[in-house]
Parts: sequence; structure tokens; C-alpha cells
Amino acid sequence: MCGIIGYTGTKKASEIMLDALELLEYRGYDSAGIALSDEAGRGTRITKCAGRVKDLRALCEKEDVSGCCGIGHTRWATHGGVCDENAHPHRFGKVTVIHNGIIENYRQLIEKYELDGKLLSQTDSEVVAAVLSRFYEGDPYSAIRKTVLKLKGTFALAIMFDDIPGKIFAVRNVSPIVAANTEDGAILSSDVAAIVPFTTQYFVVPEFHVVCLSRDGIEMYDLSGDKAYIEWLTVDWDVSRSDKGGYPYYMEKEIMEQPQVIKDTILPRIKDGKPDLSAEGIEDSMLAECQRICVIACGTAMHAGLVGKSLIQAMIGIHVDVVMASEFMYNDPVVDDKTLVIAISQSGETIDTLEALKFARKCGSPSISIVNVKGASIARASEHVIYTNAGPEIAVASTKAYTTQLAVLYLLTARMAIARGLWDEAQTQSYMSELLRVPEVMEEVLSAKEEIHHIADTILNAKDVFMIGRGLDYSILLEGSLKLKEVSYIHSEAYASGELKHGTIALITEETPVIAVVTQDKLKSKELSNIKEVQSRGAKVILLIKGDEVLEQEKIWSRIFRLPVMADEFMVMPASVVLQLIAYYVSLDKGLDVDKPRNLAKVVTVE
Repeated sequence: MCGIIGYTGTKKASEIMLDALELLEYRGYDSAGIALSDEAGRGTRITKCAGRVKDLRALCEKEDVSGCCGIGHTRWATHGGVCDENAHPHRFGKVTVIHNGIIENYRQLIEKYELDGKLLSQTDSEVVAAVLSRFYEGDPYSAIRKTVLKLKGTFALAIMFDDIPGKIFAVRNVSPIVAANTEDGAILSSDVAAIVPFTTQYFVVPEFHVVCLSRDGIEMYDLSGDKAYIEWLTVDWDVSRSDKGGYPYYMEKEIMEQPQVIKDTILPRIKDGKPDLSAEGIEDSMLAECQRICVIACGTAMHAGLVGKSLIQAMIGIHVDVVMASEFMYNDPVVDDKTLVIAISQSGETIDTLEALKFARKCGSPSISIVNVKGASIARASEHVIYTNAGPEIAVASTKAYTTQLAVLYLLTARMAIARGLWDEAQTQSYMSELLRVPEVMEEVLSAKEEIHHIADTILNAKDVFMIGRGLDYSILLEGSLKLKEVSYIHSEAYASGELKHGTIALITEETPVIAVVTQDKLKSKELSNIKEVQSRGAKVILLIKGDEVLEQEKIWSRIFRLPVMADEFMVMPASVVLQLIAYYVSLDKGLDVDKPRNLAKVVTVE
């Protein structure tokens, strides 16, 4: 939540920051602002407004935004409403601050430092600026150190001081900051995607370390004032993946990238026709000796976990819990050294998942995280990490991150079956050959996107959409329903079709669109029977079914999409792509902002 950018060098800082903020808008887009350091030491110039970055850009065209050092911010409101005053940056005395996170004790700080009536906004972030100003007497490190020790909560702070022009300071706790040298200076951000146009070498700022950026480079110190070692990382995805690549929206581009990123995720982890997780340091003993599994995740990542649960329980025969990370610690979790904890997060910064993972590790649980961003907080907190290799995902609604998470779970399931001696050579080869087919099957679905667009037209004006299925079909419909809600604002719910008669069918009326997914052979007859129940009450049913199924009375269906045929356990993949495209086209045709749905941010770093 909230996008941060900082640049100092020889180029015009405002242009760099505005371009970066547009890329970072998926992290927050209620308001935006930039602050520019005056090299003559005459203070800091702030330009900010409620609204999108495009509104800030228009405002900057009317104001003096010259200068080669600055910090910028795009906000997702947590404390205080959406207005110009609450937009970042915030200035107090000689201190200018931008902030991502939540300061939990901001009211106590207001009282302790007698700030009532002295603040211009309703944000906790301005309180940080005021406390910094209180401690600042010419030594930025001392002021930052004293301030950080007073803060309770999460924060990523980028700071400028009026009398230290050309330099940017930053410090963090939980909320991410990455930094890098450029050809002409230095840059920092809340997201790697914003710095890759300048360099492929970067580092994650460690918690409670202070970095100082100048046009001469970067220095880093711990809170004791000792110089700290910088651990450099390399971006290993194609830099072009961070732009739209000719597509109107990132969401469409990212849907279309799925065949390639699935290959990028699975191929490096297959050796001699078998899944190989040795590069991640995951030993077979960990997978063989665990007695149960607990998957911790939120939203889309949790839906991936539900598919993993079905796979592992069916193929391995051990118990799997999938727990909402936000509820994990409040439900008296039972995890121990025999519980393998799998944490799933696209960004690797999801605060609820991070805190739940830390708790599980304190209980002695072995852990594996499935993450898309190198060096992310969850990756660092986990015993082992498997990177999904999806590349940057800019659209708020997750697509390729979800399917690459699934791909990792398929690999993990297979490795666990081998480690436990459950599969012979023939079973392993059959499973792996089907997994390797996934990219080409996805390509086949994507080649039919115009047909799917026509299907989306049938629910364009619906107030409610219901989705029904059983087993794995139900698991993927939870994600399909979330996608539709996120980007189209249509009320959508997924139901296990066997539960329809237990109350849900009361919601079915004439003309109600129902999306039904039927891909599991052992459940087919029951699923089709459930579908007839809603059809008899006037519902218009869109059917997603295996391409080789023979249907009686095809005219009774509103629309039919025939999916490429795979083994039942792999039908999740092609069906998911169809559901993603349906959501995308409904949002597109309604004229909505597909990539930035209202009230949502991509990365949730506050509880």
C-alpha cells in the first residue's frame, strides 16, 4: 500500500518520479505528490493533490518542479480521508517525509510532543515528520535513530532535510524499500519495478537500517551508527515486462504472458523428468517427515492454496489446512515442528501473511514460502523460498501470479509424492508430462479470447452472478468470482453446487447468470444435476466443460465454452484463464479502469 520513489542525481527528478509514480499507482491512487530539494538550501518545494498521478502531472506543468533531487508518493488512504492536505509528502520544520505503513501510537506521540493544533493533516505520517523535526539539530542520523525508537507499527520512510540538499535518507520496519545506484546518481522505491528502467542491480534495505542516497552513491548504517554491508541482488526478468507491451491494460498483458511465465517457473525445476527443488535447498526429508501442512495466505494466494490442498490431500493423503493469514494468530493456531507451513504471497510483503509466518516459525514449524519478488520480507522470514518467476505484476487483480503459484504447488506435490515413495516411475512421468503441457493448453485458450469476449457480453449488465462447481472446480471458482468482483464491481459469489439446496438456491431468479464449471469426471453427473436445478428456476447458465464431453440438448445452455482436455487435476489451469478473461472483458466493456479498481491496492502492508 502506497508507492514510494526517491531520486537524486543529475537528471530532472520530477520527470523520473512522475513516471515511476504512474507505474506504482497499483499500490495506491487516492492522492499523489512530490517534493524537490532546493540545492541552494532555501527549503523544499512540495506539489501534491488528491486524485491520480495524471492530476499531479497536470499540476506540475503549472508549477516550478525543477531540481535533481526529490521524493514522491502515491497514496492509499489509511489514516485520514482523501484530500490535498492528507496527500504526501508532509513537511514539518526542516523535515519532509513520505511514508508507507501505519504508526499505531501516533495519538500518543501527538500528546507527548504537544502537536495538537500544529498539524495540517489527519495522517499518522505527518506526526512522524513532526517528531523528526523535534529531534533534528543538524545530525540526520541521530534524529532518525531517536524517532524510529519512538514509533510503534510499520513504516517505510523517505526523508529530506532542507539544509542537506541533494540527499535522501530512508529507513524501514516491515514495509519495503529497495535502492540502487544509477549511472548518474541513486534511486529508491517501494517496488523493484520502478527502478529497473535504470539498473538491474538493487538491494533490499534491511529493517532498522538507515540509507543515505546522493549523486555519488549510497551508504548504509545500522541504528548504532556502524556502516553496514549492502547485499546486492540482480533482476532476473525481462525489463520489458514492466511496461504494457502494446496492450491497453496491464491485466490483459499479464493474462497473455501466462504460458511463458509458467515455463519460466517449471522448466528450471525439472531434472531428468522429475521435479527438482534442490536449488531451493528443500530436502526430501522435510517433505517426507511432515505430518500435516498449513497453508497461510490472503485473497488470490489463499485460493491458490485451496487448489494445493485438494492436490496434496488427494495425492499424498495427509491433512492440509488453508488459513486466512489475517485470522491465523487470532484463532489459536495449532502448529508445531511436524507441521509444514507454506506461506504464499505475490509481493512477499503481505503483512498478515508475514506476521503469521513469523508466529509459525516461533512454534518450530519448518516453512516454505512461495513468492514472486526476490528478497521480499516473507522470503527472508522463511526457511526456504520458491520464487514464481512471474515477473512484475502491475494490475491490481492478480492473474499470472496466481497461475505460477499453482505451478509451484503442482511441483511441490509431485516432489512430496516422490519423497514419500508414493509414485513409481510411470506415475511420475505421466504427471510431469501433463504439467509440461500446461503452457500450450493455455495458449489454446488464449487463442479463443474473442469467443470468451462474447461470453462476457452475456453478463455485462448483470447485478449478480453466481458460480457453481464441486471439488477442484469450486476452488477455482472462488478465484474466478473474486476476479469478477474486483474489476467489474458486479456482485459475484462462488458456491459448492452441492450446497445449493441448503439455502443458496433462494437467490436464483429468472435471468440470473450462473457460471458452471464441470471438469472433474467423478463429479460430472452430480454437477450437471445441480445445474439443472438452477436452470429449472430460470437461470441462464454459462458452462465451462471439457472439450470431449457429449452434452444432450445443447440449446438449453446460455453459452458453452469447451476447454482443452487435460487430466482432471490439471483442468484448473485452462479454466482459470477463461475466468480471468471473462472478468477482464466485462470490466473493459463497462468502461472501468481495469488495472486500478476502486478502493483496492495491490500490496497490503498494513493490518
